[in-house]
Amino acid sequence: MEKWFIKNKKADFSLIAKQYHISEILARLIVNRNISSKEELNQYLHGTLQDMNNPYELKDVRKASNLLIDKIREGKRIRVVGDYDVDGVVATYVLYTALKRCGANVDYEIPDRMKDGYGINISIIDAAYAEKIDTIITCDNGIAAINQVKHAKELGMTVIITDHHDIPFVEEGVDRKYIVPEADAVINPKQLDCTYPFEGICGATVAFKLIQVLYEECGIEKWESDRLIEFVSIATVCDVMDLVNENRIIVKHGLKMLSSTSHLGLKALIEESKLNANCITVYHLGFIIGPCINASGRLESAKVGLRLLLSEDENEARLLAKKLKNLNDERKDLTSEGLVKAVEIIENSEIKSDKVIVVYIEDCHESLAGIIAGRIKEKYNKPTIVLTKAEEGVKGSARSIEEYNMFEELNKCKHLLSKFGGHPMAAGLSLEEENIELLRKELNGYTTLTDYDLQRKVSFDMVLPFQHISYNLIDEIGKLEPYGKGNTKPLFAIKDVNVLKAFVLGANRNVIKLTVRDESSDYQSSYSAMIFGDVEGFERKVIDKYGEEQLKALYQGIQNMVRMDLVFYPDINEYQGNKNIQVIVQNYR
Repeated sequence: MEKWFIKNKKADFSLIAKQYHISEILARLIVNRNISSKEELNQYLHGTLQDMNNPYELKDVRKASNLLIDKIREGKRIRVVGDYDVDGVVATYVLYTALKRCGANVDYEIPDRMKDGYGINISIIDAAYAEKIDTIITCDNGIAAINQVKHAKELGMTVIITDHHDIPFVEEGVDRKYIVPEADAVINPKQLDCTYPFEGICGATVAFKLIQVLYEECGIEKWESDRLIEFVSIATVCDVMDLVNENRIIVKHGLKMLSSTSHLGLKALIEESKLNANCITVYHLGFIIGPCINASGRLESAKVGLRLLLSEDENEARLLAKKLKNLNDERKDLTSEGLVKAVEIIENSEIKSDKVIVVYIEDCHESLAGIIAGRIKEKYNKPTIVLTKAEEGVKGSARSIEEYNMFEELNKCKHLLSKFGGHPMAAGLSLEEENIELLRKELNGYTTLTDYDLQRKVSFDMVLPFQHISYNLIDEIGKLEPYGKGNTKPLFAIKDVNVLKAFVLGANRNVIKLTVRDESSDYQSSYSAMIFGDVEGFERKVIDKYGEEQLKALYQGIQNMVRMDLVFYPDINEYQGNKNIQVIVQNYR
């Protein structure tokens, strides 16, 4: 069962509407997104690159910049060590490109997902030392590399960490002691003694902030660092950062830049993915462009994705884009196979009744564990860990729900784990095979999750009768874009809608078009409502509630008893030059 609830934030919507020359509906939608102060509202509606937070407020950013300037002047060799996901690849690109621009003797290394695992390791440090690398700078990793950094320092190397992951800690009685690697500079907004006003930035943004400072100190004009925002916007979306504060500015401006990008690699990937370059959206970044870059790190080497970003040859860029697209298509097929296996295991075991799902798919490609965990989490609305056999022991990925802090809960079981790290909503872990069942039992034994916590929640902004929907309102709502985590698409609800008729559409017969009327509509007025997806589920619900004859009446467009509550958003349908308003149904009952 779903639990529906209305966001019920209070404010003087009439006053806000007058002050900002917007409708009261838009004022309510903005307040529902936790925008309260005048400054926040101004930034939300009109934020520019000048409204981004001051990079100098990041702890150690000036120290890191000065260190890099000294190394560049001395001609010392610098190596960027990144990570194999989109955020890590983009952060590596940002640092490598910018350091080159400053005249650095710089190269890069990205760990192999299968061989090296996440983050910098001892073998990467030893290889760097053997190759006479003087300075290592990490991006999107390093904050948990306590022993690795210690080893590098013992070898006499300089280490700079740029990261955004949670700071590791140990429990000392009722207190926590946070442990930060003893690097020469550590830039991470989550450090307790860091005064940066917004900690919710991705690894590429942390790298970008360092570059802003470095460019300023090197006398390079600001527009040159601003050019990197189109890349940072991709990382921000793909690492599922909240689209609030400066993240919203980064993505908003990044999307504008991407729509007219001259970058060879991005242009080639947009063309290969058959996207309209003039209207790139958050969806395209998160579900098409990002996954293609990610696929190289999953099935081959993340350096393929990085080579695309670094490519200066049009033909090479096209070939690399095609390779990434093919790898992503292969990844989709493997994911589907793994998901089927996982669901089969869960449905045929006691795992199904667990509040925390821990499922072991021995022959699953380990790089796909996170995607499969995310799909299982969506299916069952439970925190999920997917484990698979690795070269050494067992590796896995975890995806969580809002009510469950995965990082904290894994920390309670760290005696069973060889290695783990991550966020409240996602984590990676390694363990011995014999500890899998113990992990499952301990996580479920410790959990305080209730049945209510596991109930799927559907929230909407307000009740909106159909008669209030207009082209102007739809256009005005567009001011809230870009949508994403932390700034969700506005949703509206309406009760007791009269369903006049229904059609099944689509090549795969997976779309239902309803003709509906609510109490606010006059007798002649009706509206189109589109339901995408589960046609069989819709039919089953109608039959269960009203009977098979009423479903037939619905499809025949004759008088029937079918009434529904809808959660929806309004949209404009354009077809053969004609425009009309329709509502896209997200949930119904």
